[in-house]
Amino acid sequence: MGGVNLRRRKKLQRQLLEAAGWGTTDQVTALLRAGADPNWPGPDADLPLYRASVQNRPATIRALIAAGADPHLESGHGEEGLPLCAAASWGHDDAVRELLAAGADPHAREDDGHGHTALEWAEAGNHQNTLTLLRDAAR
Repeated sequence: MGGVNLRRRKKLQRQLLEAAGWGTTDQVTALLRAGADPNWPGPDADLPLYRASVQNRPATIRALIAAGADPHLESGHGEEGLPLCAAASWGHDDAVRELLAAGADPHAREDDGHGHTALEWAEAGNHQNTLTLLRDAAR
């Protein structure tokens, strides 16, 4: 019985990860209601909130946060990072707003505290609107 539940959970998680990046918010919500965990990584250690942040999906970010997704969890094995850093590096202002509203820290460094902050990513990408959002939140 445990194997069936584990297979079902892995399938739900794969579906949630896909939906977080490229599906609809309704799909994400349905998967969360079915038991998918917003903080459980996919096979490459990607987290759903990170995927939604990279793809600038504010409604999906809201749904994941409402289900308990932690904006402070780092995604990946050193190649990904924090959701706020991902959104900031691409200049995704809507995603940045949602993550800041959920308490994401613009001063937090990814790569276990040794990498860049969201502020540094926005500055490096010359994303001035994003930088303003992050600076206002950092005050």
